[in-house]
Parts: sequence; C-alpha cells; structure tokens
Amino acid sequence: MRKEVVVAAAVTAVAVVAVLVRQYSRKKARQWRQTQRILRKFARESATPVPKLWEVANAMVSDMQASLASQEETGTLSMLVSCAASLPKGDERGLYYGVNLRGTNFLILCARLGGRNEPISDLHRKEISIPPNVLIGTSQELFDYIAAELAKFVSENPPDDTPDASERERKLGFTVSYPVDQAAATSGSAIKWKSFSANDTVEKALVNDINRALEEHGLKFRVLSLVDDTVGNLAGGRYYNNGIVASVTLAMGSNAAYVEPEEAVPKWQGTIPSSNLSELIINTEWGNFNCSNLPITEFDSSLDAESSNPGSRIFEKLTSAMYLGEIVRRVLLKMAQETALFGDVVPPELATPYQLRSPDMAAMHQDTSEDHDVVGEKLKEIFGITNSTPMAREVVVEVCDIVAERGARLAGAGIVGIIEKLGRIESRKSVVAVEGGLYEHYRVFRNYLHSSVWELLGSDHSDNVVIEHSHGGSGAGAVFLAACQNPKSS
Repeated sequence: MRKEVVVAAAVTAVAVVAVLVRQYSRKKARQWRQTQRILRKFARESATPVPKLWEVANAMVSDMQASLASQEETGTLSMLVSCAASLPKGDERGLYYGVNLRGTNFLILCARLGGRNEPISDLHRKEISIPPNVLIGTSQELFDYIAAELAKFVSENPPDDTPDASERERKLGFTVSYPVDQAAATSGSAIKWKSFSANDTVEKALVNDINRALEEHGLKFRVLSLVDDTVGNLAGGRYYNNGIVASVTLAMGSNAAYVEPEEAVPKWQGTIPSSNLSELIINTEWGNFNCSNLPITEFDSSLDAESSNPGSRIFEKLTSAMYLGEIVRRVLLKMAQETALFGDVVPPELATPYQLRSPDMAAMHQDTSEDHDVVGEKLKEIFGITNSTPMAREVVVEVCDIVAERGARLAGAGIVGIIEKLGRIESRKSVVAVEGGLYEHYRVFRNYLHSSVWELLGSDHSDNVVIEHSHGGSGAGAVFLAACQNPKSS
C-alpha cells in the first residue's frame, strides 16, 4: 500500500512538473512573440525607403531656400553665413596653429603645411579638459585658460623656423564644436554658444576677448574668426581638393556646411567675407532640421521630451553619436520590462539614460561571432546582464541595425538635399567631406550612408556625388583655417 502511494505521488509530481514546464514554455513563447512584435513595429516606423528619403531631402531643400531668402526665422535651418575669411587653395605653406573648443574640453593643434601635393607634417595635438570652475565662469575666464594652455603647448612643440617668425603676428584658427555634453549645456555655462553669422556682434566680441587673452599671455597670435568646426572641416577638405562643395560632421553632434553662390543668398546684405569670388560659406545647422516626413517613433519622442532641449535638434537626435545608443537602450528597456528579454528582473543599469555609448553600440552591431559573444560581453559590462541568451543577443543586434541604418540613411538624404539645392546632381561632380567617429569608426553606419546616396541618385547620377573621409582628423580644420585667413577680408 505504501509503495502504491509513493508511486502515485511520484506520478502526480511528474505531472505537475510537466504542467509547469508547459506553462513556462507557453509563457516564454508569448514573451518572445511580444518581443518580435515590438521589434517589427519599431522597424516599420523607422523604415527609410527611397521615396521617404526623397521626401526628407526635398523638405530640407525647401527649408534651405526659405531660410536663405529671409532674415526672419522661416524654417528649422539657421543657414548661417560663416565668418570664415576664406577657404584654402591648396598652396598654403608654413607652420600653423588651431584650437577646437568642445563641450568640456578643447584641442590645441599645430601642423606644417607644405603646399600643393605635399602632405601635412609635424602634426601635434593635445586634448585638454576644462576645469569645472572655468566651465561655469565667464567666456573671458575660459579664453584666459585656453591662452595659458596654448602658451605651454607652443613651448613644448617644434618652433616656427621660418624667417621673422619671432617678430610677426601669426594667425590662429579657432573652431567650436556643439557642446553636446549635458553638463556643459547648463544655464550660465561659459560655452553655451554654438555658431555665429558673419554680421553677429556676439561673435566679434568673443573674437576680441580671445585676442585680448592671447596678448595678455604674450602670444603673438591673432584669431580672425570663430566658426563651427564643420566649417573647419570644409576648409581642410578644400586644402586637398578644390572640388569639395560641402562638409558633414557625424560625431557627437551632426551638422553640414557648404559653399553657396552669393546670388543664392538673398538675405545677405553685407560684403562677401570670403576671398573666393562670389562665394559664401553656409553653416546649415542641419541638426535642428525637422519635417513631418522624418520617421519618428515613440522612443524618439520620449528621448526628445526628456532631453535638455525638447523640440530642438530633432535631426541630430536621429543621426548623431550622442543619441543613437540612447535610442537602442530605450528599445531594449521596453523589451526587458514587457517581455523579460533579459530575465524576470529588469537590470537597473538598463534604466539609466545614456548608459549605452555609440562605440559600444557599434561593437555589438558589428559582432560577427556565431553566438554574438561580443554582445554578451558588452551587455554584462554596460548593463550588468550576465544571463543573456543567444536569441536575446540577436535581438540586440537587430535593434542596433535598425537605429544605425535609419540614422545613416537620413544623413545620406541630407547630403543629397544639399547637392540638389546646388543644382549639381545631374550635371556636375561634387565631393563631400565627412568627419566624425560615426563615419570613421562605425563601418556599418558608413556603408549604409554610402548606399543611401547611391539609391537616391540611381545608376544615372550616383557617380556625380563622391563622399570621402576628411583629412587631418578631429579639430584639424582649425589649422587649415589659420592657413588661409586674410586679415584684409575679415
């Protein structure tokens, strides 16, 4: 009798276990189906087929034209006429210095230019963090700090051995990157300014402050203009290739600059600041571009609403390194909360904004190992996820792919929009220089960018637009600007 009871109990236990296993399997299947539903919906809403990309490109052209025609704010693009005195011709020679001011740090660079067909040499660069007390101080305090560090840099690097170098005043290129770092964008920051139009009195006052600081530190340097670093990239491109018509920055921020005939800028009332005949250098500020055709998802909307600048920099929030990883994180968080993608407990780090940086996103996206081992390592390192399954890791790669493809293809549409605005798609070859970590280090992103331009232009015109990586690296545009600045035209 006792044996029969034991057997019956065992059978019952087995049956209960079987029921629990079936319930668990059904639960996991439901969760997986929900994961796939979220993924498919996100992919559908993020899609960038060629017709949609043309809608974005055409909307950007319309916005560009409206902004160039009027002094009033008529669109989302600022289309600022740059203060850069000129662009290089390629025959500049000598030792030149530049400063690239970023959000919480700045680069000091020097390089020797050898003229046409000669490579850049003696390139030296130093990245310097800005102390917190300087960050929240006045612009004059900031420039004093930069001048002091520049004096050290000059003394530490090879001297200018050209005749009368010790006597003459040297030109210093000065470029500004958008301060995307949230800490640097707080109210009252000394560097809460971005770019300036050619007749902007604020820009002129800042240039005077910079030159005053240089003089007080015994430096025989003079800054003639302060411009967005995308304009600096355009200068670097022109030094090597006179056929370059535009430059694009795809880094922590996103922007584009290009050269426009004077007659195409009705709002311009001043004299031409450029020594290049009848040309104006336009800083588009395309990061702020927005139109109804952009593929905005719920994740983009929440990111924008919770940002320090809601309603602004929409195109940048879709195309720049600052935000791509954050969009991926938000998608994965929803999956973790609603489908237990990484287990029944949501990892706390996954709920931390901006925890996922774009280099880590790129590493996961480009993981070609069979079980996505790199993805597993990154999930553990960044979010503390130790039990990810191969299926979950595959989902992570797919989310990264959707976000990167959308961002790159939208940037490609922006490039085509600029070339279309210039009327060069069908008749003339145009070279566009691209600078920034997204383009240089994120191979899949770069490939998506190129393919989107090819698809938009088709086989008949794809050869008319050439995209190349800019020369010199980050911040080097300031050096090229120094080489071509003309005091008489500033």
